[in-house]
Amino acid sequence: MPDSLMYQQEHFVVLETNQPEQFLTPSELLEKLKTTLQQLQIQDLSPDLQKLHTVEAQAQYLLDTGCELDIAPGQYLQWYAVRLEK
Repeated sequence: MPDSLMYQQEHFVVLETNQPEQFLTPSELLEKLKTTLQQLQIQDLSPDLQKLHTVEAQAQYLLDTGCELDIAPGQYLQWYAVRLEK
């Protein structure tokens, strides 16, 4: 049986085009995804995201299933779950 610690996502490292890396909590990342999605045209989103009718649902779907969002040609937003040690 896998250790449940493997599935805990308490922090994410976020990488953006021409930006330093950031460490965000899941709720902070969810807000960042919502803000980014609001700036994109619906036709620029993948078909699975277009099927979802709210920005909240799209952001939650990305948080749960993805790790990258193409913003524009040559621009990206990536996020990876990390475990921070104290």
